[in-house]
Amino acid sequence: MATKPALVPPTDATTDSTISRRGFFMKLGILFNALAATVVAVPMVGFLLSSITRGRANGYLSWVSLGKVSQFPEGETRLATFQNPSVMPTDGKTADTACWVRHVAGEQFQVFAVNCAHLGCPVRWFPQSGLFMCPCHGGVYYQDGSRASGPPERGLFEYPYKIENGLITIHAGELPTPGAPIAELTGERPPCAS
Repeated sequence: MATKPALVPPTDATTDSTISRRGFFMKLGILFNALAATVVAVPMVGFLLSSITRGRANGYLSWVSLGKVSQFPEGETRLATFQNPSVMPTDGKTADTACWVRHVAGEQFQVFAVNCAHLGCPVRWFPQSGLFMCPCHGGVYYQDGSRASGPPERGLFEYPYKIENGLITIHAGELPTPGAPIAELTGERPPCAS
């Protein structure tokens, strides 16, 4: 007849609070994995929340000064630059954005984005012919920004402007495209949008 094994009372070795080698490395591995996950997650969360934490939520809706009205003689078109209001400190010189300012008469101006409406190449103003020309694909625009010839399907994009205290300011930051809310600020379409 087989006898049942007798239950052996626990000894000091099984109730000892020391951790085994396997258990130690398991806990050490979990700790290192948690550290690695934190190192990866902190920058990702910072990136996702950066627009909120840096307070730039409406930076692109800022009015930016281009200079005094006297800097833009009547009947002339001049190149002006402004600093894009929704930039990072690390952007450097790329934060400087160019635009063409045309002083029509009195306090009437037209401020054009420097980018061609075709693929965004910078257009140049030629006062001899009174035309804006794009060197990339031959887009040509009249002095009022409307399309003259070439591949662009529309005229140059215009920034809304206002004159305050002798300074001309534009609504900068977001490129004024036909479907953007900024293009509808005045309620009327510029001649280049027709």
